[in-house]
Amino acid sequence: MPVIPRILSEKIKSNAASYPVVAIVGPRQSGKTTLVKECFPQRLYMSLEDLDIREFAEQDPRGFLNQMPDGGIIDEIQRVPHLLSYIQTIVDQKQKPGMFILTSSNQFVLVKKVSQSLAGRISLLRLMPFTISELTGTSFENLDLEEFIHRGMYPRIYDQNLNPTEWYLNYIDTYLERDLKDFVQVMDLSLFRRFLTIIASNCARICNRSSISNALGISHNTVQAWLSALEMSYITFMLQPYHRNYKKRVVKTPKLYFYDTGLVCALLRIRQARHLKDHIITGQLFENMVVSELHKESMHRGMVPDFYFWKDHTGHEVDCLYDDGRYLFPIEIKLSQTIHNDFFRGLKYFTALSGNDPSRAAIIYGGAQTQKRFDMSVFRWRDISLLTGDILT
Repeated sequence: MPVIPRILSEKIKSNAASYPVVAIVGPRQSGKTTLVKECFPQRLYMSLEDLDIREFAEQDPRGFLNQMPDGGIIDEIQRVPHLLSYIQTIVDQKQKPGMFILTSSNQFVLVKKVSQSLAGRISLLRLMPFTISELTGTSFENLDLEEFIHRGMYPRIYDQNLNPTEWYLNYIDTYLERDLKDFVQVMDLSLFRRFLTIIASNCARICNRSSISNALGISHNTVQAWLSALEMSYITFMLQPYHRNYKKRVVKTPKLYFYDTGLVCALLRIRQARHLKDHIITGQLFENMVVSELHKESMHRGMVPDFYFWKDHTGHEVDCLYDDGRYLFPIEIKLSQTIHNDFFRGLKYFTALSGNDPSRAAIIYGGAQTQKRFDMSVFRWRDISLLTGDILT
């Protein structure tokens, strides 16, 4: 099938005209290699996943980089992180924009080395799996909600029309568990699989580390290490609570989300999209999908997601809250295909409490019509990109 355009491509090209190094980070199989080759089709390409090339770069970094006198694309740079120091020397000498295009599946290694070697010389961008808006105009745009949740958004599933459950389970085996060994020592893989299943079943909920620790019989520190490793690999992320003091006691523990709901479905052995029609976890999965879409849309615009949630101890809450430094934009997420007036209760409460303009508040729901109610916007789930376009510009 033809290559599906990625929102991030224009940002990559424009930043390559200004910075000597551009790095694209994101989870494995999110399409980084395909994208950089498409953006820079004439550039020399080297993959450090290739054992021979990696050994050359490790043993003779200057000789390796001499093969690239005009720069080029280096894939999975975290495999030989000390190359970044040698790249620094080259770009400082040549002073040319867009010399090196780097990719990495490990934000921790890259960010750490960048702060040591390439600060001020590099543009760091993030490529995640597809967004719903990127699939608009393709043969997949009319998939129903349950199919999008079940398939997830990893490009290879769409490019090759693969069975998502089989692909995700293989993804866990071949990538996730292997990469995590770079961060933490997982001695008991069956225990780690149970950990993944537990956090999958608690997606879009408050992350109770003590409960996870007790359920698995492992230490709190081990839970934290495993959660951190998943975040470093762009598998999960934490939605932080919004802390502004409105003279209310608020929840201060983050909520846990996966970047991809297809992976959650695979971990929970949900093998068919039709099983989501009446599954107990579908509401959580819908919220997870919406919040991850908001994050991905932000990242693909070259921005750092500034999303939070808000909940006080009396039960009032807002599912997602965007803060751009000028104003707040509260967002409620409802799976229902029918809008009810009580869906606006949390938004009304928060806008009154915060003094926020009701026109800067929205609901994303599982239905098919975009509308206005109580001066607030109601977006169908397919139009998440319209909401992000409003609030991110």
